[in-house]
Amino acid sequence: MENGRPAYETGRPSTYNGAVDKMKEMRKEPTEAEDLMWQQLRNKQVDGCKFRRQHAIDQFIVDFVCLSKMLIVEIDGGYHNKPEVKEADEQRTQILEDLGYKVIRFSNEEVIGNTASVIEQIGKSLRSRKDLSSNSNPTSPLGGDQRGAPFPADFIAEGVDQTRGWFFTLHALATMLFDSVAFKNIISNGLVLDKNGNKMSKRLGNAVDPFQTIEEHGSDPLRWYMITNAQPWDNLKFDLSGVDEVKRKFFGTLYNTYSFFALYANIDGFDGSEVEVPVAERSEIDRWIISLLNTLTQEVTDALENYEPTRAGRAIQNFVTENLSNWYVRLNRKRFWGGEMNRDKLAAYQTLYQALETVAMLAAPIAPFYADRLFTDLNKLSGRHSDESVHLAEFPAFDEAMIDKALEERMEYAQQISSMVLALRRKVNIKVRQPLQKIMLPVYDARFEAQIEAVKDLVLTEVNIKEIEYLKDASGVLVKKIKPNFKTLGPRYGKMMKAISKAFAGMSQEDIAKFEKENSFTLVLDGETVELNREDAEIISEDIPGMLVANEGRITVALDINLTPELKAEGIARELINRIQNLRKDSGFEVTDKIVVNIQKNGATDQSVDQHKEYIAAQTLAKEINLVDSCNRNDALSVELEDDVVLLLEIEKV
Repeated sequence: MENGRPAYETGRPSTYNGAVDKMKEMRKEPTEAEDLMWQQLRNKQVDGCKFRRQHAIDQFIVDFVCLSKMLIVEIDGGYHNKPEVKEADEQRTQILEDLGYKVIRFSNEEVIGNTASVIEQIGKSLRSRKDLSSNSNPTSPLGGDQRGAPFPADFIAEGVDQTRGWFFTLHALATMLFDSVAFKNIISNGLVLDKNGNKMSKRLGNAVDPFQTIEEHGSDPLRWYMITNAQPWDNLKFDLSGVDEVKRKFFGTLYNTYSFFALYANIDGFDGSEVEVPVAERSEIDRWIISLLNTLTQEVTDALENYEPTRAGRAIQNFVTENLSNWYVRLNRKRFWGGEMNRDKLAAYQTLYQALETVAMLAAPIAPFYADRLFTDLNKLSGRHSDESVHLAEFPAFDEAMIDKALEERMEYAQQISSMVLALRRKVNIKVRQPLQKIMLPVYDARFEAQIEAVKDLVLTEVNIKEIEYLKDASGVLVKKIKPNFKTLGPRYGKMMKAISKAFAGMSQEDIAKFEKENSFTLVLDGETVELNREDAEIISEDIPGMLVANEGRITVALDINLTPELKAEGIARELINRIQNLRKDSGFEVTDKIVVNIQKNGATDQSVDQHKEYIAAQTLAKEINLVDSCNRNDALSVELEDDVVLLLEIEKV
């Protein structure tokens, strides 16, 4: 049974009942040649194959057919020699062959005058055909075994300029010929315009040579840019600088992340064959990136299955640039370099390997060449996959058990708070290397405070702050202002916006604090109730003396920018570490080389060096940090710190 119909009912459903009556009439009055042929074909006399006579296939009634071999035998009278009839026969044959049938024709004279030869030719044709009796679907335009075959097509893609023609023509033809739609989904491609939104043309000189672009930037960056820059159905303002940006920010970042992994994996001899450290026993930041990796896999899978490649590409890109590289790798560098291979270090290697491998597999549909190289390079190390190419490997599946939404949330808080604090530092030109004392953070419920507390150490390290002070009641410390969001309120309360604006202006600090805590607020204006949610208002905090304040969503951060002598001394030590690291690199030292550092005494820095000598040595792989009266060597190096302080250094590899 196919779709509730017997397999032998191969006629078009919409016309089948009428065809049955016509077939019965035709069987009652066969021609002499048809009757003779039926006597030879009936009861499986030819090669044991069953034939049916006057049988409906799609829109036609054929003379004889063997459904198991999809072989049609037509007997033509003399009128078939007429040009118009011959043309119709050719069209009919073409349609039937497109359905997967083979059609052979004989004239009345051939059947009557040389029956044995005709039967021999039919036998040869039967023996050349595969037996499809168990799985044939002769109503499909693709013919043969069509269970699960791509008709109707899962999707097609065409330009928006074809929406009134090509798309509907396909459906019309499929409906008339096969009683089916032609495709299930459609991706309508927009136009590629120049960067100013004008149509490209040779006359205007604004056309871009695709081959030259591929030669200069590569096909994968070009493809990634076009997929992620705009939805396929939107017009794309093509800008070569955008392709270059994708190449640098995404592909460059992914390459640097892999290079970092490869560098230290080679040093430590990691090859992926080590016993896996259970995820539950890895550090929180490992479990976070694995959770996020599974969430990414889930999102990319959903996006691709719903024909949204732009969403998939953007999700992969954001994961690589913002989470894998800018957060996970950067915060875990110390776990990779220095020291012996211990359990924690092994977990870091295994986590980063898994992330890189999964990204390669997820990105493969959009960046086939780059992803394949990344996948094969990783697989050469571990040999985990027998597949020679990423395109032969199974697409990754997400593991629901590995997804920890609470962990993802608190790490997102950490990233958001860190970003806000770093922006405040830039506002007053205080570098991250200069430690500051504290940030104040208003908290509105116990869960939010607990989530922040869980990532507090990470935040303090990231933004170089000593402490976080939680404010249960910020009304006496922070002064806030509230403004209505006309975009959300206007469509709902258009005529009342003047009164709503006035009510916003009259809100007290306590009202604003309540609004922030509960994420909702109710106004009663002229007897009418106005329900506000958090998106209906913009709440900002004013700077207070000695502190800078920033708002983002429901999070407010106040940064203490006062510098004590102790903080300044630590800042100098960190600046010195940065200069020594740069000198190590410029001198061509290996990352594992130990050094001795001599620093010529300077009143502006000596106290800081004395206080933080061990810290400086640990960060620069220095066996000794010495303060000397003078640097006598000819190759002494001069470095400039903040506030125009210049130091002379001697660095020697030991």
